[in-house]
Amino acid sequence: MIFRRNAGPAVCAARWCSVLLVLTLGCTRAHSPAPQGEAPPATPDLAAVLATSTLIDLTHTFDAGTLVWPTSDPFRLETVFDGTTPGGWHYASNNVHTTEHGGTHLDAPIHFAAGRQSTEQVPLSRLVRPAVVVDVSTWMAQDRDGLVTIARLTQWEAQHGPIAPDTIVLLRTGYSVFWPDAERYLGTALRGDAGVQALHFPGLDPAAANWLVQDRKIAAVGIDTASIDRGQSTTFEAHRALAAANVPIFENLTALDQLPTRGSVVLALPMKIGGGSGGPLRAVALVPR
Repeated sequence: MIFRRNAGPAVCAARWCSVLLVLTLGCTRAHSPAPQGEAPPATPDLAAVLATSTLIDLTHTFDAGTLVWPTSDPFRLETVFDGTTPGGWHYASNNVHTTEHGGTHLDAPIHFAAGRQSTEQVPLSRLVRPAVVVDVSTWMAQDRDGLVTIARLTQWEAQHGPIAPDTIVLLRTGYSVFWPDAERYLGTALRGDAGVQALHFPGLDPAAANWLVQDRKIAAVGIDTASIDRGQSTTFEAHRALAAANVPIFENLTALDQLPTRGSVVLALPMKIGGGSGGPLRAVALVPR
């Protein structure tokens, strides 16, 4: 596979994604003997992908400042040992205490839809895909309770082209710049039920969530706020629409301003928790140079 520097961003993203999927999924066809008389399949060239791209970290660091839902336990790193052993060498080890849905994390479909995929069941093919960035930061700066509507999405498409099936759609509200200030990022620093009632941040309109599922058949959706539903939601209809279709959600993303509108490939790999409703997520993007 040849990666030409002058190829368009969508073409590059598709090529990179095909390579990464083969490598990530361990495609059996790539490792099977070729039928008699046929040439063996080409070996994916990861070096060529990396040589023509920049890696962008879309993940907030997990530490004492990690923001969590007001009713969730805070992230905690418990030291087991950190120092010099009796044998004279250094050793460090910790216990990690975390909610599934704090910091940069995955919402597995089962989080809001009974019988849908749990964390370990989400296919890798939904987590490694070409991505588009829908920048709504200008509007959301003026409305903490704003919604990304179908009209906003179709307006974006009129300028940048249609959202292709199996795309990861990233919604950039601009709120990641407030992290880890709970008052500015979440709209409140209150904890418990009072904190939930005081949440104010933008999200995805439920009708737009249904539109992305039914009309655009997206692979996944991500946002740089604490929830795909806006802070004042009490029915979580965007979550429910996406989960019912087994569409995973990435929340509390960062650095979306460093991605192009089109052309990047996102790798969003969660901790593989059996039966989990989500989990801590390390999300990165490959961006063409």
